[in-house]
Amino acid sequence: MSVPVLDAATLENLVAAAVAAPSIHNTQPWRFRLDPDDVTLEIRAVDRRGLRHIDPAARALHVSVGCALFNLRVAVAHFGWVPVARLLPRPEEPDLLATVPLSSTSVGPPTPLESLYDVLWQRHSSRFPFCERPLPTALLAELAGAARSEGVLLTHPGPVDTDRLLQLGREAERRTKADAGRAAESRRWVRAPDESALGIPPAALGRQDARERIPMRDFGAHRHPAVLISRPFEKRPSITVLSTGHDRRVDWLRAGQALERVLLVATARGVRASLLHQALEWPDLRERLVRVSGSRPAHAQMVIRLGYGPQGPPSPRRTARQVLDCDGLSSLRGSSGLPGSSGLPGSSGLPGSSRLP
Repeated sequence: MSVPVLDAATLENLVAAAVAAPSIHNTQPWRFRLDPDDVTLEIRAVDRRGLRHIDPAARALHVSVGCALFNLRVAVAHFGWVPVARLLPRPEEPDLLATVPLSSTSVGPPTPLESLYDVLWQRHSSRFPFCERPLPTALLAELAGAARSEGVLLTHPGPVDTDRLLQLGREAERRTKADAGRAAESRRWVRAPDESALGIPPAALGRQDARERIPMRDFGAHRHPAVLISRPFEKRPSITVLSTGHDRRVDWLRAGQALERVLLVATARGVRASLLHQALEWPDLRERLVRVSGSRPAHAQMVIRLGYGPQGPPSPRRTARQVLDCDGLSSLRGSSGLPGSSGLPGSSGLPGSSRLP
């Protein structure tokens, strides 16, 4: 294997891969910085894009950054480095959530992460009805193994517990609609695509379940009933619960990495996913999710709906130029002090685009 070279184009591809990850309300609450002294990429939280009402403890922000970190690990493995990460490496810098070194060259056979590189450009959430085709037992086991490889548990409740999970989600959605602060916060992140490349385009909101069983977030659209389009969703949805044994910041980051690994493996198998996060936004409902998940001790970190169906429209993504701090780049080959777009997917024939979901 040839020795990987960190030039400006490669750095842009690494960051673009990370940015392709999902985040709550597509807030993309991250920034990246290259430390030239030890050739390490840093991922920092952008607190101003946190959701004060929906996510006051920044748990969902950490899960979102964990998803981006997993994508970065995939890209690092693809380009030939060892895909390792240090979580919360400097307690005195609470916004620094992870670092990924680019100094050790990978040797030996390809890692499982490398096979997910092409997939990460294809993955995005689908808030649309799925068909009634059940997921194979072997696939559910594979997804559970993907989460377990990140130290996180993925459970697939039976029909009774699935009904209870959906009921908790419906209760959370009802509460959010009645809470002026939370409803307004969600509405602010529904916007037509613009130069910020943040938020969710109206076309990506999906549909509401005409049977009123699956709680699809309406993002405040209930204020305008004419835009609430309902369709019958699947009668027997496949719901999984992602949970951790502890509930610390490091566990939230691990949960995010496990979530993205599960989503990428699902995408590779032709399975769509949507995230039912509402019940996790209310502490009492989140505690009840843990009991439903069937694992003790456990802390629910995400509820995932899986199935076969349409992809749905994408949401925008910020470019490497928008999320990458510039200091330390001037020493890179092909760099003029700012990351350009020559190496970004979508601008040089690589998979993906700047409007990834």
